[in-house]
Amino acid sequence: MEGQLNHDALDAALERCGATWGAAQSHGLLAGRLAVAGPACGEEWLALVLDGVDASNAMRTECEKMLGEAFGQAYQQLAERLSEFEPLLPDDADDAEVRATGLAHWCEGFLHGLVSARHGDELKKQLAADPLADIIKDMLQITRAAVSDDDDEEVIEEAYAELVEYLRIAAQLAFEELADIRDAGAPPAA
Repeated sequence: MEGQLNHDALDAALERCGATWGAAQSHGLLAGRLAVAGPACGEEWLALVLDGVDASNAMRTECEKMLGEAFGQAYQQLAERLSEFEPLLPDDADDAEVRATGLAHWCEGFLHGLVSARHGDELKKQLAADPLADIIKDMLQITRAAVSDDDDEEVIEEAYAELVEYLRIAAQLAFEELADIRDAGAPPAA
C-alpha cells in the first residue's frame, strides 16, 4: 500500500526516544485497542506506548508524528472494511528470525490491546466466545513463534506468509465482531 508506514523506521524512532514498545508490538496494541474502543483509544494508546518518555525529549515529537500516522492508517484500514489492513511487521527482506520475533511481538501487543480494555462483562463474554476465543488462542501460540535452523527456507517463507495473512484477517474480524462493544462505549450523538 502506497504511503504505508515503515516498520524499521518506526522501530528506530521509538528506540531513539527511549520507548519500551517496539513498532510491531505498538501496532498490535493499536489494532487490539481499535477493535475494542475505536478511535477514542488514540490518546490512551499513545500514552501507553510513550510511557516513561520525557515530554521534553526532542525525539518524542518524531515518535508522536509517526505513531499518529500509524493510528490514522490502521483505523482507516479497519473501519473501511476493504481488507487492506496490514500488520506493521519487519520487512520481508529481514532475516526469518527477526520476522518471527516481529510476529510474536505484534500478537503480544494485539492481545494486550484486547484484554486490557475496560468494557466489563460484555467484552469478556465476547472474547470468550468464538471466533474471538480462537483468535486469542491462535495468537497466544504465535507469541511463541521461532525459527529452527533445520527448517527449509521455502517452508519458512510459506508459513510466514500464511501467518501474516492470518493476522491481517484476524484483526479485521476482531474489529467487526466487537462493533457493538465499540458502539456501546462511544459518546452519544449530539
